[in-house]
Amino acid sequence: MNEDFDFDDSHSTDDPPQQRRRYFGLEQAVFILLVVLSLTGIAITEFNPHDGYGYWLFMVIVFGMLSIFVSWLQTRTNDNDFGDIVKAQGLHWLHTLVVVIAAALLNKSEQLSDRSASLVILLILALATLLDGIRIGWQYSLLGFFLATCALIVAYFENFMPISIGLGVLVIACTFLWEYWRSKYSTDDEN
Repeated sequence: MNEDFDFDDSHSTDDPPQQRRRYFGLEQAVFILLVVLSLTGIAITEFNPHDGYGYWLFMVIVFGMLSIFVSWLQTRTNDNDFGDIVKAQGLHWLHTLVVVIAAALLNKSEQLSDRSASLVILLILALATLLDGIRIGWQYSLLGFFLATCALIVAYFENFMPISIGLGVLVIACTFLWEYWRSKYSTDDEN
């Protein structure tokens, strides 16, 4: 396990609060974008399962690129080497893409229906994102849990979009509340 795991997004407490807030804002924007893209994928899967699994294949690349971007932001506030991070992130997401392509091949061989392939790929993406949270921060782990929960919601509820959207709003609200609580108490501790 990575000894650099930090529930505080791997940001040093020596950074100026304004810089931490700016990077949190960028990371939060990426997080919200990934939640919205995930909800879009769930909707696409419902209306056209064949397009849905293609969308999830593409999302593996998007998630990987945005993870590298967030890691780059974090290297600006700590001593980690960006080259090492790109190598680790690249391998992580490349391996994820290989497994996702294997699921797509199962779909092509008609071992999985389009909808089943979409859900399997969503679960693979959920696991990859959850595990990436160990390197990047708790928001990615939360996003992984969100994706896995959405896959279960899609499987068990006929009218799953309102539930998934509500969960997405709740997850985003929780990240804002956590940052508010963290910044409030870290400011109080500094005074």
